[in-house]
Amino acid sequence: MQLLVPISRTHFHFFQKLPPLSRPYSSLLESDDDKPQDHSFTVSYLINSLGFSPKLALSLSKTHKLRLKSPERPDSVIRLLKHYGFSDTQIPEVVKKQPSLLLCNPEKILAPKLQFLGSIGLSATTITEVMNCNQRILAQSLERILKPYYDIIKNVPIPDDMVAVFFKNSNRAMGVKLLSNLAPNISVLREIQVPESAISFCVTYHPLVLSPNTSKLRESVNKIINIGILPSSFTFMKALQVVSQMDESKWAQKEEFYKKCGWTEEDFLFAFRKNPLFMSLSEKKSSSKMEFLVNEMGWRPADVAEYPDILTHSLEKSIIPKCSVIRVLQYKGLIKKGELSLSTMLINSKKRFHDRFVSKYQERAPELFSIIQGKMSLAELSLGFEERGGVKQL
Repeated sequence: MQLLVPISRTHFHFFQKLPPLSRPYSSLLESDDDKPQDHSFTVSYLINSLGFSPKLALSLSKTHKLRLKSPERPDSVIRLLKHYGFSDTQIPEVVKKQPSLLLCNPEKILAPKLQFLGSIGLSATTITEVMNCNQRILAQSLERILKPYYDIIKNVPIPDDMVAVFFKNSNRAMGVKLLSNLAPNISVLREIQVPESAISFCVTYHPLVLSPNTSKLRESVNKIINIGILPSSFTFMKALQVVSQMDESKWAQKEEFYKKCGWTEEDFLFAFRKNPLFMSLSEKKSSSKMEFLVNEMGWRPADVAEYPDILTHSLEKSIIPKCSVIRVLQYKGLIKKGELSLSTMLINSKKRFHDRFVSKYQERAPELFSIIQGKMSLAELSLGFEERGGVKQL
């Protein structure tokens, strides 16, 4: 990995020492005769120095209220980025994500952040990738946000190669609120003996889960335990991910929705214990899946509750194609009805399902390849299947 070059005090005045830019940004401004009269200096600079389209340059200028008075400050920022290894392709990407960087003091504000991020293993390429998800990382305070966060996550601990992943996933959570709650909330999870690997995974990929105040987190933890999910189980952190972002009224609304779909309260709690993530789905998506599985496939609502993973699968890309394959095999007598469980039919990986139900019967049912790829509906097979309202009737 190519790391950012740490800057020393002797480098704080490196601007005069660096070789001339391969493309002098300030010298590329168009003349008044070449540009529309209403182009501001800011828009012209973004177009000529960074290669932005006029539309994008104008949008960035307006959206971010960016006002450049002269080329000296933005030229200095660009020189600094180049000094730390950012390429001519990466610099426009960075500026696009955080245009206000062109206004910051490169020596006092930006250089120390780049030096710190380089010291913890983030290269120019990595920072550019992080900014695709967390565009404000270079706008955050070094002393109040970046360094304290790093100190906390290293005590979790998060492996060095996962630090960048944390910064990518903390775009919605990064701030004083999470910073003040992260450490005490981690302590709560350790108190109830949540495995360290699960804590590390949560901090890295779902830091927002640990942003509520500690009393709120304890309420969520107690609710999950009372439902019957052990802190030591793999499911516990999934449940926390759902419950921590859902108030009591939203929880009651979700429970009522699934009861209307035919579940009992025990079905609902059983499904939650199996895979809490189905609760994150919109009612519209869940409704279409339940309607298909119950009304078209003839399964009981309780059957779906027993395998809630099914609800997290795509209806169009997974559930319908797989069910169509199974029905063709049943119609041709290659497998018997009732022979397979829901989990066998739908929860298998794509490759495993393909090997077991498509490739295995390719000679006797060659149409299965087109069906599993969504290129052919059952109604096209002339096997007695119908299609109504765009939904394949099985």
